[in-house]
Amino acid sequence: MALDTGTEALARLAEERVDHRFKGLPPDADGLTVSELAGQRRNLFTGGFATPVLALSAERLEHNLALMETYAARHGLAFAPHGKTSMAPQLFHRQIEHGAWGITLAVPHQVRVARAFGVRRIFLANELVDAAALRWVSAELDADPDFRFVCYVDSVRGARLMDAALTDAGALRPVDVVVELGAGEGARTGVRTEAECAAVADAVADAHSLRLAGVAGYEGEVPDADPERVRAWLRRLVALAVDFDKAGRFAGLEEIVLSAGGSAWFDAVADVFAEVPGLSLPVLKLLRSGAYVSHDDGHYREVTPFNRVPDEGALEPAFRLWTQVVSRPSPEQAFANAGKRDAAYDLDLPFAQVVRPADGGPERAATGVTVSGLSDQHAWLRTAPEADLEVGDWVGLGLSHPCTSFDKWQLIPLAQADGTVVDYIRTFF
Repeated sequence: MALDTGTEALARLAEERVDHRFKGLPPDADGLTVSELAGQRRNLFTGGFATPVLALSAERLEHNLALMETYAARHGLAFAPHGKTSMAPQLFHRQIEHGAWGITLAVPHQVRVARAFGVRRIFLANELVDAAALRWVSAELDADPDFRFVCYVDSVRGARLMDAALTDAGALRPVDVVVELGAGEGARTGVRTEAECAAVADAVADAHSLRLAGVAGYEGEVPDADPERVRAWLRRLVALAVDFDKAGRFAGLEEIVLSAGGSAWFDAVADVFAEVPGLSLPVLKLLRSGAYVSHDDGHYREVTPFNRVPDEGALEPAFRLWTQVVSRPSPEQAFANAGKRDAAYDLDLPFAQVVRPADGGPERAATGVTVSGLSDQHAWLRTAPEADLEVGDWVGLGLSHPCTSFDKWQLIPLAQADGTVVDYIRTFF
Protein backbone atom coordinates (compact mmCIF):
# COMPACT_ATOMS: atom_id res chain seq x y z
CA MET A 1 0.00 0.00 0.00
CA ALA A 2 1.59 3.27 -1.07
CA LEU A 3 1.78 6.16 1.37
CA ASP A 4 -0.16 8.39 -1.03
CA THR A 5 -3.08 6.00 -0.50
CA GLY A 6 -2.94 7.06 3.14
CA THR A 7 -2.89 10.70 2.10
CA GLU A 8 -5.92 10.13 -0.10
CA ALA A 9 -7.71 8.36 2.76
CA LEU A 10 -7.02 11.30 5.07
CA ALA A 11 -8.41 13.63 2.42
CA ARG A 12 -11.58 11.55 2.31
CA LEU A 13 -11.98 12.07 6.06
CA ALA A 14 -12.17 15.78 5.40
CA GLU A 15 -15.02 15.17 2.94
CA GLU A 16 -17.12 13.22 5.44
CA ARG A 17 -20.47 14.87 6.16
CA VAL A 18 -21.22 16.15 9.63
CA ASP A 19 -24.48 14.83 11.09
CA HIS A 20 -26.11 13.27 14.16
CA ARG A 21 -23.36 10.63 14.49
CA PHE A 22 -20.94 13.14 15.96
CA LYS A 23 -21.92 14.39 19.40
CA GLY A 24 -21.15 17.88 20.55
CA LEU A 25 -20.92 19.40 17.08
CA PRO A 26 -23.14 22.36 16.09
CA PRO A 27 -26.60 21.17 14.97
CA ASP A 28 -26.61 23.79 12.23
CA ALA A 29 -23.47 22.20 10.74
CA ASP A 30 -25.39 19.13 9.56
CA GLY A 31 -24.64 18.48 5.92
CA LEU A 32 -21.34 20.36 5.86
CA THR A 33 -18.18 18.42 5.19
CA VAL A 34 -15.61 18.27 7.95
CA SER A 35 -13.36 20.43 5.77
CA GLU A 36 -16.09 23.03 5.31
CA LEU A 37 -16.82 23.15 9.02
CA ALA A 38 -13.12 23.44 9.88
CA GLY A 39 -12.81 26.24 7.34
CA GLN A 40 -15.42 28.25 9.23
CA ARG A 41 -13.08 28.34 12.25
CA ARG A 42 -15.98 28.45 14.67
CA ASN A 43 -15.41 29.24 18.30
CA LEU A 44 -15.93 26.33 20.66
CA PHE A 45 -17.90 28.50 23.10
CA THR A 46 -19.90 30.78 20.81
CA GLY A 47 -20.06 28.81 17.56
CA GLY A 48 -23.07 26.63 18.30
CA PHE A 49 -21.34 23.60 19.81
CA ALA A 50 -23.59 21.59 22.14
CA THR A 51 -22.59 20.22 25.52
CA PRO A 52 -21.06 17.93 26.38
CA VAL A 53 -18.19 18.43 23.94
CA LEU A 54 -14.63 17.14 24.15
CA ALA A 55 -11.87 19.38 22.80
CA LEU A 56 -8.21 18.70 22.09
CA SER A 57 -5.77 21.59 22.50
CA ALA A 58 -3.96 22.36 19.24
CA GLU A 59 -1.00 23.98 21.00
CA ARG A 60 -0.57 21.29 23.64
CA LEU A 61 -0.87 18.50 21.09
CA GLU A 62 1.93 20.06 19.02
CA HIS A 63 4.04 20.54 22.14
CA ASN A 64 3.69 16.88 23.14
CA LEU A 65 4.46 15.62 19.64
CA ALA A 66 7.61 17.73 19.44
CA LEU A 67 8.76 16.87 22.96
CA MET A 68 8.68 13.10 22.41
CA GLU A 69 10.34 13.47 19.01
CA THR A 70 13.30 15.25 20.57
CA TYR A 71 13.34 12.87 23.56
CA ALA A 72 13.59 9.78 21.37
CA ALA A 73 16.27 11.35 19.19
CA ARG A 74 18.30 12.51 22.20
CA HIS A 75 18.36 8.99 23.64
CA GLY A 76 19.00 7.14 20.38
CA LEU A 77 15.60 5.46 20.37
CA ALA A 78 13.31 4.62 17.50
CA PHE A 79 9.71 5.40 18.35
CA ALA A 80 6.53 3.47 17.55
CA PRO A 81 3.86 5.13 19.73
CA HIS A 82 0.95 2.96 20.79
CA GLY A 83 -1.86 4.03 18.46
CA LYS A 84 -4.59 2.21 20.41
CA THR A 85 -4.56 5.25 22.69
CA SER A 86 -6.17 7.46 20.05
CA MET A 87 -7.07 5.26 17.04
CA ALA A 88 -6.91 8.51 15.09
CA PRO A 89 -5.18 8.19 11.68
CA GLN A 90 -4.62 11.95 11.53
CA LEU A 91 -2.60 11.66 14.73
CA PHE A 92 -0.77 8.57 13.41
CA HIS A 93 0.48 10.67 10.51
CA ARG A 94 1.35 13.60 12.77
CA GLN A 95 3.42 11.23 14.91
CA ILE A 96 5.19 9.83 11.85
CA GLU A 97 5.86 13.38 10.63
CA HIS A 98 7.45 13.96 14.02
CA GLY A 99 9.92 11.15 13.49
CA ALA A 100 8.06 8.01 14.56
CA TRP A 101 9.40 4.78 13.05
CA GLY A 102 5.85 3.45 12.83
CA ILE A 103 2.79 2.79 14.97
CA THR A 104 2.19 0.18 17.69
CA LEU A 105 -1.24 -1.47 17.86
CA ALA A 106 -2.91 -4.20 19.88
CA VAL A 107 -5.51 -6.10 17.80
CA PRO A 108 -6.11 -6.90 14.12
CA HIS A 109 -8.91 -4.35 13.66
CA GLN A 110 -6.52 -1.58 14.64
CA VAL A 111 -3.94 -2.83 12.14
CA ARG A 112 -6.56 -2.71 9.39
CA VAL A 113 -7.38 0.90 10.27
CA ALA A 114 -3.71 1.90 10.18
CA ARG A 115 -3.16 0.17 6.84
CA ALA A 116 -6.26 1.81 5.37
CA PHE A 117 -4.52 5.11 6.07
CA GLY A 118 -1.16 4.12 4.64
CA VAL A 119 0.90 3.30 7.74
CA ARG A 120 3.90 1.34 6.49
CA ARG A 121 5.42 0.07 9.74
CA ILE A 122 3.32 -1.60 12.42
CA PHE A 123 4.34 -3.27 15.67
CA LEU A 124 1.55 -5.45 17.07
CA ALA A 125 2.11 -5.75 20.81
CA ASN A 126 0.22 -9.02 21.04
CA GLU A 127 0.53 -12.61 19.89
CA LEU A 128 -1.57 -13.02 16.74
CA VAL A 129 -3.14 -16.48 16.40
CA ASP A 130 -6.37 -15.60 14.59
CA ALA A 131 -6.21 -17.44 11.25
CA ALA A 132 -8.42 -14.95 9.42
CA ALA A 133 -6.32 -12.02 10.62
CA LEU A 134 -3.10 -13.82 9.70
CA ARG A 135 -4.39 -14.45 6.17
CA TRP A 136 -5.11 -10.74 5.85
CA VAL A 137 -1.68 -9.74 7.21
CA SER A 138 -0.02 -12.19 4.86
CA ALA A 139 -1.86 -10.74 1.88
CA GLU A 140 -0.83 -7.21 2.92
CA LEU A 141 2.81 -8.26 3.21
CA ASP A 142 2.79 -10.06 -0.13
CA ALA A 143 1.13 -7.14 -1.91
CA ASP A 144 3.38 -4.43 -0.49
CA PRO A 145 7.15 -4.98 -0.23
CA ASP A 146 7.45 -1.74 1.78
CA PHE A 147 5.10 -2.94 4.54
CA ARG A 148 6.93 -3.91 7.75
CA PHE A 149 4.94 -5.88 10.31
CA VAL A 150 6.26 -7.22 13.63
CA CYS A 151 4.26 -8.98 16.35
CA TYR A 152 4.77 -10.79 19.63
CA VAL A 153 5.07 -14.52 20.10
CA ASP A 154 4.92 -15.88 23.65
CA SER A 155 4.31 -19.60 23.36
CA VAL A 156 5.34 -22.65 21.37
CA ARG A 157 1.70 -23.34 20.59
CA GLY A 158 1.25 -19.77 19.40
CA ALA A 159 4.19 -20.08 17.03
CA ARG A 160 2.80 -23.32 15.62
CA LEU A 161 -0.70 -21.87 15.17
CA MET A 162 0.73 -18.85 13.39
CA ASP A 163 2.86 -20.97 11.10
CA ALA A 164 -0.05 -23.28 10.23
CA ALA A 165 -2.35 -20.38 9.36
CA LEU A 166 0.28 -18.61 7.27
CA THR A 167 1.26 -21.81 5.48
CA ASP A 168 -2.39 -22.52 4.65
CA ALA A 169 -2.63 -18.96 3.32
CA GLY A 170 0.30 -19.55 0.99
CA ALA A 171 2.34 -16.77 2.56
CA LEU A 172 5.24 -15.62 0.39
CA ARG A 173 6.89 -13.39 3.02
CA PRO A 174 7.52 -14.59 6.56
CA VAL A 175 5.98 -12.69 9.45
CA ASP A 176 8.55 -11.11 11.76
CA VAL A 177 8.02 -12.00 15.41
CA VAL A 178 9.68 -10.97 18.65
CA VAL A 179 9.69 -13.22 21.70
CA GLU A 180 7.81 -11.46 24.47
CA LEU A 181 9.49 -11.73 27.87
CA GLY A 182 6.87 -11.53 30.61
CA ALA A 183 7.33 -8.93 33.32
CA GLY A 184 7.17 -11.49 36.12
CA GLU A 185 4.86 -13.91 37.87
CA GLY A 186 1.35 -12.56 37.99
CA ALA A 187 2.05 -10.08 35.19
CA ARG A 188 0.09 -10.00 31.95
CA THR A 189 1.27 -11.82 28.81
CA GLY A 190 4.76 -13.00 27.94
CA VAL A 191 7.08 -15.96 28.50
CA ARG A 192 8.03 -16.29 32.15
CA THR A 193 11.54 -17.79 32.00
CA GLU A 194 14.57 -17.53 29.73
CA ALA A 195 14.50 -21.28 29.15
CA GLU A 196 10.91 -21.01 27.90
CA CYS A 197 11.95 -18.06 25.71
CA ALA A 198 14.55 -20.30 24.08
CA ALA A 199 11.90 -22.98 23.46
CA VAL A 200 9.64 -20.41 21.79
CA ALA A 201 12.56 -19.18 19.67
CA ASP A 202 13.23 -22.81 18.63
CA ALA A 203 9.59 -23.16 17.57
CA VAL A 204 9.93 -20.00 15.46
CA ALA A 205 13.10 -21.38 13.86
CA ASP A 206 11.20 -24.56 12.96
CA ALA A 207 8.35 -22.59 11.38
CA HIS A 208 8.34 -22.00 7.62
CA SER A 209 6.39 -18.74 7.73
CA LEU A 210 7.91 -16.96 10.73
CA ARG A 211 11.18 -15.11 11.26
CA LEU A 212 12.65 -14.25 14.66
CA ALA A 213 13.32 -10.50 14.59
CA GLY A 214 14.16 -9.77 18.22
CA VAL A 215 12.78 -9.61 21.76
CA ALA A 216 10.30 -7.31 23.45
CA GLY A 217 8.07 -6.79 26.45
CA TYR A 218 6.18 -4.28 28.57
CA GLU A 219 7.83 -3.03 31.75
CA GLY A 220 4.59 -1.45 32.94
CA GLU A 221 3.43 -4.88 34.13
CA VAL A 222 6.37 -5.48 36.48
CA PRO A 223 4.76 -6.42 39.83
CA ASP A 224 5.17 -3.72 42.50
CA ALA A 225 6.96 -1.60 39.92
CA ASP A 226 9.60 0.84 41.12
CA PRO A 227 12.74 2.12 39.37
CA GLU A 228 14.93 -0.74 40.60
CA ARG A 229 12.50 -3.53 39.70
CA VAL A 230 11.73 -2.03 36.30
CA ARG A 231 15.42 -1.60 35.43
CA ALA A 232 16.18 -5.13 36.61
CA TRP A 233 13.52 -6.52 34.27
CA LEU A 234 14.74 -4.38 31.38
CA ARG A 235 18.25 -5.74 31.91
CA ARG A 236 16.80 -9.25 31.69
CA LEU A 237 15.29 -8.28 28.36
CA VAL A 238 18.59 -6.94 27.07
CA ALA A 239 20.41 -10.05 28.33
CA LEU A 240 17.90 -12.21 26.45
CA ALA A 241 18.69 -10.37 23.23
CA VAL A 242 22.41 -10.81 23.87
CA ASP A 243 22.02 -14.56 24.52
CA PHE A 244 19.90 -15.05 21.40
CA ASP A 245 22.49 -13.17 19.36
CA LYS A 246 25.36 -15.27 20.70
CA ALA A 247 23.37 -18.38 19.77
CA GLY A 248 23.08 -17.15 16.18
CA ARG A 249 19.32 -16.84 16.32
CA PHE A 250 19.31 -13.53 14.41
CA ALA A 251 21.40 -14.66 11.45
CA GLY A 252 20.17 -13.22 8.17
CA LEU A 253 18.50 -10.12 9.66
CA GLU A 254 19.44 -6.54 8.87
CA GLU A 255 18.77 -5.42 12.45
CA ILE A 256 17.70 -6.81 15.81
CA VAL A 257 14.47 -5.45 17.30
CA LEU A 258 14.64 -4.65 21.02
CA SER A 259 11.40 -3.09 22.21
CA ALA A 260 9.74 -1.92 25.42
CA GLY A 261 8.26 1.26 26.78
CA GLY A 262 4.89 2.25 28.05
CA SER A 263 4.08 5.76 29.22
CA ALA A 264 5.13 5.38 32.85
CA TRP A 265 8.74 4.14 32.68
CA PHE A 266 10.23 5.25 29.39
CA ASP A 267 13.09 6.98 31.28
CA ALA A 268 14.14 3.57 32.58
CA VAL A 269 13.90 2.15 29.06
CA ALA A 270 16.15 4.94 27.76
CA ASP A 271 18.69 4.34 30.54
CA VAL A 272 18.91 0.57 30.16
CA PHE A 273 18.78 0.55 26.36
CA ALA A 274 21.74 2.93 26.40
CA GLU A 275 23.70 0.09 28.04
CA VAL A 276 23.09 -2.43 25.23
CA PRO A 277 26.46 -3.95 24.30
CA GLY A 278 27.67 -4.34 20.75
CA LEU A 279 25.82 -7.16 19.01
CA SER A 280 26.43 -8.84 15.67
CA LEU A 281 23.89 -6.55 13.98
CA PRO A 282 22.54 -3.03 14.49
CA VAL A 283 19.84 -2.85 17.17
CA LEU A 284 16.51 -1.10 16.59
CA LYS A 285 15.75 0.19 20.10
CA LEU A 286 12.02 0.66 19.77
CA LEU A 287 10.10 2.71 22.34
CA ARG A 288 6.28 2.33 22.30
CA SER A 289 4.88 5.00 24.66
CA GLY A 290 1.53 6.27 23.37
CA ALA A 291 -0.37 8.21 26.04
CA TYR A 292 1.93 11.22 25.59
CA VAL A 293 0.01 12.40 22.52
CA SER A 294 -2.76 13.92 24.64
CA HIS A 295 -1.34 13.23 28.12
CA ASP A 296 -3.91 13.70 30.91
CA ASP A 297 -4.75 15.44 34.17
CA GLY A 298 -4.70 12.31 36.30
CA HIS A 299 -2.85 9.02 36.06
CA TYR A 300 -0.11 9.83 33.56
CA ARG A 301 0.38 13.34 34.92
CA GLU A 302 1.36 11.66 38.19
CA VAL A 303 3.58 8.90 36.79
CA THR A 304 5.19 10.54 33.77
CA PRO A 305 8.97 10.00 33.68
CA PHE A 306 9.36 13.73 33.08
CA ASN A 307 8.41 14.22 36.75
CA ARG A 308 11.48 12.16 37.69
CA VAL A 309 13.77 13.87 35.17
CA PRO A 310 12.43 17.43 34.87
CA ASP A 311 15.37 18.59 32.76
CA GLU A 312 13.94 16.52 29.90
CA GLY A 313 10.86 18.77 29.63
CA ALA A 314 7.21 18.29 30.53
CA LEU A 315 4.17 16.93 28.74
CA GLU A 316 0.98 18.98 28.84
CA PRO A 317 -2.59 17.68 29.30
CA ALA A 318 -4.33 18.35 25.99
CA PHE A 319 -7.93 17.25 26.64
CA ARG A 320 -10.73 19.25 28.20
CA LEU A 321 -14.33 18.04 28.41
CA TRP A 322 -16.88 20.84 28.48
CA THR A 323 -20.14 20.08 30.22
CA GLN A 324 -23.07 22.26 31.31
CA VAL A 325 -24.75 22.57 34.68
CA VAL A 326 -28.33 21.33 34.24
CA SER A 327 -29.45 21.06 37.86
CA ARG A 328 -28.59 22.80 41.13
CA PRO A 329 -30.83 21.03 43.66
CA SER A 330 -28.97 22.26 46.77
CA PRO A 331 -26.11 24.56 47.79
CA GLU A 332 -23.88 21.48 48.19
CA GLN A 333 -24.75 19.75 44.94
CA ALA A 334 -24.99 20.32 41.20
CA PHE A 335 -25.32 18.10 38.16
CA ALA A 336 -23.73 18.57 34.74
CA ASN A 337 -24.66 16.80 31.52
CA ALA A 338 -21.54 14.68 30.94
CA GLY A 339 -21.21 11.17 32.31
CA LYS A 340 -19.66 7.78 31.72
CA ARG A 341 -20.56 7.94 28.02
CA ASP A 342 -18.36 11.02 27.66
CA ALA A 343 -15.53 10.97 30.22
CA ALA A 344 -12.76 8.55 31.12
CA TYR A 345 -13.45 7.10 34.56
CA ASP A 346 -11.60 3.78 34.75
CA LEU A 347 -8.71 5.19 36.82
CA ASP A 348 -9.81 8.55 38.22
CA LEU A 349 -12.89 10.75 38.07
CA PRO A 350 -12.65 13.94 35.99
CA PHE A 351 -11.28 17.10 37.60
CA ALA A 352 -13.28 20.35 37.61
CA GLN A 353 -10.88 23.02 36.36
CA VAL A 354 -12.66 26.11 35.03
CA VAL A 355 -16.13 27.64 34.78
CA ARG A 356 -17.52 29.73 31.91
CA PRO A 357 -20.60 31.59 33.20
CA ALA A 358 -23.81 31.28 31.20
CA ASP A 359 -24.07 35.08 31.05
CA GLY A 360 -20.84 35.31 29.05
CA GLY A 361 -18.67 36.52 31.92
CA PRO A 362 -14.94 35.77 32.08
CA GLU A 363 -13.67 32.24 32.58
CA ARG A 364 -12.63 31.51 36.17
CA ALA A 365 -11.16 28.70 38.20
CA ALA A 366 -13.66 26.05 39.35
CA THR A 367 -12.98 26.86 43.00
CA GLY A 368 -14.96 24.68 45.37
CA VAL A 369 -16.25 22.36 42.63
CA THR A 370 -15.39 18.65 42.76
CA VAL A 371 -16.60 15.76 40.62
CA SER A 372 -17.78 13.18 43.15
CA GLY A 373 -19.29 10.61 40.77
CA LEU A 374 -20.52 9.82 37.29
CA SER A 375 -23.82 8.39 36.09
CA ASP A 376 -24.35 7.40 32.48
CA GLN A 377 -25.13 10.98 31.41
CA HIS A 378 -24.52 13.09 34.51
CA ALA A 379 -21.52 14.30 36.45
CA TRP A 380 -22.21 14.63 40.16
CA LEU A 381 -20.65 17.87 41.38
CA ARG A 382 -19.96 18.56 45.04
CA THR A 383 -19.98 22.30 45.65
CA ALA A 384 -18.36 24.04 48.61
CA PRO A 385 -19.67 27.40 49.93
CA GLU A 386 -17.18 29.32 47.76
CA ALA A 387 -18.41 27.63 44.56
CA ASP A 388 -20.22 30.19 42.43
CA LEU A 389 -22.09 27.85 40.11
CA GLU A 390 -25.44 28.24 38.40
CA VAL A 391 -27.62 26.29 35.98
CA GLY A 392 -26.39 26.98 32.46
CA ASP A 393 -22.73 27.50 33.37
CA TRP A 394 -20.15 25.54 31.38
CA VAL A 395 -17.63 23.55 33.44
CA GLY A 396 -14.33 22.48 31.90
CA LEU A 397 -13.16 19.08 33.13
CA GLY A 398 -9.68 17.61 33.01
CA LEU A 399 -9.58 13.88 32.30
CA SER A 400 -7.56 10.94 33.52
CA HIS A 401 -6.30 8.17 31.23
CA PRO A 402 -6.32 9.15 27.54
CA CYS A 403 -6.74 5.51 26.50
CA THR A 404 -10.37 5.67 27.57
CA SER A 405 -11.04 9.26 26.49
CA PHE A 406 -10.56 9.01 22.72
CA ASP A 407 -12.80 5.96 22.44
CA LYS A 408 -15.92 7.87 23.52
CA TRP A 409 -15.72 10.49 20.75
CA GLN A 410 -15.72 9.88 16.99
CA LEU A 411 -14.99 13.45 15.88
CA ILE A 412 -13.06 15.70 18.27
CA PRO A 413 -12.65 19.46 17.77
CA LEU A 414 -9.01 20.59 17.71
CA ALA A 415 -9.17 23.99 19.35
CA GLN A 416 -6.69 26.79 19.84
CA ALA A 417 -6.30 28.49 23.20
CA ASP A 418 -8.83 31.20 22.30
CA GLY A 419 -11.45 28.56 21.43
CA THR A 420 -11.03 28.71 17.64
CA VAL A 421 -11.61 25.23 16.22
CA VAL A 422 -9.10 24.61 13.43
CA ASP A 423 -9.68 20.93 12.66
CA TYR A 424 -11.55 17.79 13.74
CA ILE A 425 -9.87 14.52 14.73
CA ARG A 426 -11.63 11.34 13.55
CA THR A 427 -11.29 8.20 15.66
CA PHE A 428 -11.95 4.54 14.78
CA PHE A 429 -12.76 2.26 17.73
